[in-house]
Amino acid sequence: MASPATTTAPDLDSYVSERVQETPSSGIRRFFDIAATMDDVISLGIGEPDFVSPDPVLNAGIEALENGRTNYTSNAGMAELRELIADDYEERFGLSYDPEREIIATVGCSEAMQLAMQALLDPGDEVLIPEPCFVSYGPSARFAGGEVVHVPTHVENDFQVTAADIEPHITERSKVLFLGYPNNPTGAVLRRDTLQEIARLVVDHDLMVVSDEIYDQLIYGTAHERGHVCVPTVEGLRRRTVLIGGFSKNYAMTGWRIGFACAPEPLLQAMHKVHQYIIMSAPTMAQEGAIAALRESRESVEEMRQSYDERRRTIVEGLNDAGLPTFEPEGAFYCFPDITSTGMSSEDFAQTLLKEEQVACVPGTAFGPSGEGYVRCSYATGLADIDEAILRIDRFATRHRE
Repeated sequence: MASPATTTAPDLDSYVSERVQETPSSGIRRFFDIAATMDDVISLGIGEPDFVSPDPVLNAGIEALENGRTNYTSNAGMAELRELIADDYEERFGLSYDPEREIIATVGCSEAMQLAMQALLDPGDEVLIPEPCFVSYGPSARFAGGEVVHVPTHVENDFQVTAADIEPHITERSKVLFLGYPNNPTGAVLRRDTLQEIARLVVDHDLMVVSDEIYDQLIYGTAHERGHVCVPTVEGLRRRTVLIGGFSKNYAMTGWRIGFACAPEPLLQAMHKVHQYIIMSAPTMAQEGAIAALRESRESVEEMRQSYDERRRTIVEGLNDAGLPTFEPEGAFYCFPDITSTGMSSEDFAQTLLKEEQVACVPGTAFGPSGEGYVRCSYATGLADIDEAILRIDRFATRHRE
């Protein structure tokens, strides 16, 4: 009987695609994982509401389970949920979407983002991404075969991207402009006049837009008075925009993993094709919870927004007093202090602050090259923790400036 052939163990790393190998792990998760192993850590790192999902949402999920509603829904999501999403955009922005053909429920905003990239991009197509930006934008484009073109934004312009910023980066291969406002990590909000100039550029260069607006109800100060500018409401952009939204941030439903996309029918149906092969349908109980959120939880959103606003003012004032100049965010629940006075890089600042003072934040470079010199601090945590974090950061910054 022949003995089994002896073989050399395969180099498994060599089997991993270059596309995945070249994509760095999330800088946000890395610092969160380190902080989780330490005692007495105040985390300003993860962008997750510290609120529990509103009672109507919880009750709807429980009721769905107790009544055995654990089966698949239609690929696009429950009709009632899509109708409510359509009604919400009609009511808030005067936007009309056909719930049957132009809306899909997804597994969080993240899936909607990936579906948009898969549906729009062919290998070599360029995606213009203003940054600093959420860590998933670039990888979602690369995983779909696209090439990322970073468009830096600057504090001098309130971290808004402008048409003048974008235009020099446009080439014959440019296909998609990816916008994320209210912005993670800066808290910046795009104004209508800025978007109108961008819209003219998009039309002139025949681009498509993917707009991540998951924080659209979490805006403050004069931005709240003006109201969120929904990208497809800008002239010329309705037929060119994939609008991405979700329930994680506005409704404190991160773990439910429920999001959605709205888009003109040809684009939405292309996304639906990808969705039905990789997901089947968004979680049934989460869809039930989202229905309850839209029907019964508007007051909870406003209560949370007001709480974030108080925390926002507290942390910005505290960081400025600590000698870390901080742009006043108008949306989301992040601030982006300038840490260059310490002489440290963003990475060194975040690592040393965590080691010496047990405060976790995220290096600005996790959000793109122009994030160097900044760190992201989330104020989606209680005021008592924010106050203590400011004391520790002040002590740390004073020590290292000396």
